[in-house]
Amino acid sequence: MHPRADFPEYDQLLTLLDAGSHVLDTQVVCETTVQGHRFGVHVATLGSRDPGAPAIGIFGGIHGLERIGTQLVLDYLRSVLSRLAWDELLHRELQSVRLVFMPIVNPGGMWAGTRANPNGVDLMRNGPQDADARVPFLAGGQRLGAWLPWYRGAAGAPMEIESSALLRVVRQELLPRPLSFAVDCHSGYGWRDSIWFPYARTRRPMPHLAEMYLLKTLFEQAHPHHGYTFEPQSHQYLLHGDLWDHAYDLAPRGNLFLPMTLELGSWLWIKKNPRQLFSREGIFNPIKAHRTARVLRRHVSLFDFLGRIAFASDRWLPRGAQRDELLQQARAHWHTEPP
Repeated sequence: MHPRADFPEYDQLLTLLDAGSHVLDTQVVCETTVQGHRFGVHVATLGSRDPGAPAIGIFGGIHGLERIGTQLVLDYLRSVLSRLAWDELLHRELQSVRLVFMPIVNPGGMWAGTRANPNGVDLMRNGPQDADARVPFLAGGQRLGAWLPWYRGAAGAPMEIESSALLRVVRQELLPRPLSFAVDCHSGYGWRDSIWFPYARTRRPMPHLAEMYLLKTLFEQAHPHHGYTFEPQSHQYLLHGDLWDHAYDLAPRGNLFLPMTLELGSWLWIKKNPRQLFSREGIFNPIKAHRTARVLRRHVSLFDFLGRIAFASDRWLPRGAQRDELLQQARAHWHTEPP
């Protein structure tokens, strides 16, 4: 696939960072070069500087082909910056909550129009851990070589600079806090939008299954027609090297970190416009302008919900007998066995 003649998502990101410079803390956490073009991996934060405040990280562009995920993150950042001019409730929320935006984790891959980074590594297979059971051939992560998709990188090699940068941001901004969330925006799988959470490497339940089940329940109560499939990623398939599995396992004991992958169901776009099958870009992104606009509108409620739930953590976090009961409900709902 030929590289893009331009890079509108990167241009939009730089424009937003400049427009929000009066409220955003920004940094370039690494740089990547592809065909002579150098791009920075940018992070923008705003809100409470209290190290004990809850935080929400919103990520996109880990797979360079999945531009719609980056567009979704950029659109929400644009919305937040615009609302600061008048939204007093948002100001109050940001006095107690920190927001972290990393819209284009893999700018080299996005510029070149590839899923992998410029080294040919699939960043979502680049973590050090192996699955504990059989994974799909190739798609679960392979070490045969970068000439095949879903390449994990060479065994024993350092993680790619983009993967390391993402984990560094997570370690600095999210994991040290008593409560934090992450939403990583992807596309290209299934007929429905899905929210996946750890684990991808094992079918054993995550230690915070009760909290994830309660989060799902509260979201459904607030938005009963949301339409997401909300489940452990292992319900779909296992894979090696999932970055969010690795990040979740790095969280200090006693802190609650709930990472989620928002997987936009691109098969529905293809069903409505079958000609997209003949475009690699069309397999992973809505081509029609009205469908892109619909996607950008649809997921704002999820991000806003996380802001409110982080702000009101004392009102919902389960403890004692309530947590035990929720854990039983979660196991029954997701058909998981006790660890």
